[in-house]
Amino acid sequence: MAAYFIPYSVNTGKYNMDFDECILNTAIEKTFDEPVLRFYGWSPACVSLGRNQRDSHINKDFCKYHKIDIVRRLTGGRALLHDNELTYSFVCPIKYLKYGESVINSYKEISGALALGLKTAGINADFPKDKKASASFEYCMSLSTGADLSYNGRKIAGSAQFRKQGYILQHGSIMFSYNPDLIKNIFGEEPQADKITTLNEIAPNLGLEQLCKFLKSGFEEYFNADFLPCSSAAFEKP
Repeated sequence: MAAYFIPYSVNTGKYNMDFDECILNTAIEKTFDEPVLRFYGWSPACVSLGRNQRDSHINKDFCKYHKIDIVRRLTGGRALLHDNELTYSFVCPIKYLKYGESVINSYKEISGALALGLKTAGINADFPKDKKASASFEYCMSLSTGADLSYNGRKIAGSAQFRKQGYILQHGSIMFSYNPDLIKNIFGEEPQADKITTLNEIAPNLGLEQLCKFLKSGFEEYFNADFLPCSSAAFEKP
């Protein structure tokens, strides 16, 4: 079975969030039966806020001075600094997934494809058992639930989901590294180092191009589909 794949590109935060929404709306308008997988990066660095999250804890003056963008996501969840990372987005009909009707199970199903790709890269990520999110932190990667991927008990991939007219948009981040001082200045809190891990810690020789290749193969194997490259123009607004 064929599916759509939009290869890695680097864009502004506004473009990235607008484009993910365009993919979702195009899939709805054209009643896609196939999923769309996309990989991307961010330039300049950008803070994304969850759909309904307050922004009073963000140091906007610091962000402005350091040319860090601030955008709001279509998906829920809490704030995250996007910098040295790979971000994925996955759009599909609810019926495409085995457990599509369940938010938590569909979340884990899509994340399972990520885990398979990471396993191909030699990283055995899994879902922690009996994990409950704490409400005491605002920074997204400091929070982990039983549906987030972890490596040796530390969060390695954070994702968020949005549903509209029978379709799912899920996107998430895998960090190569992070700057704790930068996060503290932006969010006013220390990132929880004992709860977060990065690719540079686990697999320092793993490059971006290799990671894209491994993750794409993970999605293809998990969903038994060929994700064929397509132009982003097919999803952009005219």
